[in-house]
Amino acid sequence: MDAREMKIKAAEAALAYVEDGMKLGIGTGSTAEEFVRLLAEKVSAGLNVEGVPTSERTARLCVELGVPLKSLDELPELDLTIDGADEVDAQLRLVKGGGGALLREKIVAAASRQMIVIADETKVVDCLGAFPLPIEINPFGQKATQIAIETLCSKMGLSGELKIRGRADGSVFMTDGGHLILDASFGRIPDADALANQLNAIPGVVEHGLFINIASLAIIAGPAGAREMKAKY
Repeated sequence: MDAREMKIKAAEAALAYVEDGMKLGIGTGSTAEEFVRLLAEKVSAGLNVEGVPTSERTARLCVELGVPLKSLDELPELDLTIDGADEVDAQLRLVKGGGGALLREKIVAAASRQMIVIADETKVVDCLGAFPLPIEINPFGQKATQIAIETLCSKMGLSGELKIRGRADGSVFMTDGGHLILDASFGRIPDADALANQLNAIPGVVEHGLFINIASLAIIAGPAGAREMKAKY
């Protein structure tokens, strides 16, 4: 089973949690896109749902495939969000934002009664941090914010490169909200909860990719199929 097949298996298992009439948060990324394709087949067959996309990219795919969409202002309270993750640990703490949609992803997830993470087994880690942590920052005061983050990381014993995300053509990556992404390559984040709280206290930080106490279930796919993973506290 290759990587895409595992993503499809996870998406198929998550689709079992979608009920007729639900208001859904629809995530961003390659695994979430497999979910959108499967969801579109169910919608075509008569499933009645409305979705709130977490990115413009997801919105375009939903429109293309015929998944009904509304804005979060139109549907401010959601039943379920299904989204991928760049990393997930045993406590269902996540690193998200590899695609740059972390702010909208977190807003949508927080507006939902439940969040289910779908991922392949390569995303399961003992300690978060191998995947660079995306930190969304305001362009105003970029340097000051980056220095504040570097100072915080030094105090917490975290080291590694902090780099403003760019695009393949050499331009600076901008999020759907018009912000920058600072990717922090820590390697390991021993205390993800503390780092999340401290990053929230820096004024120039719009949001960060640590999703703490948000996901209630992870569906992890491997060569043997999909399995469910619940938080171990």
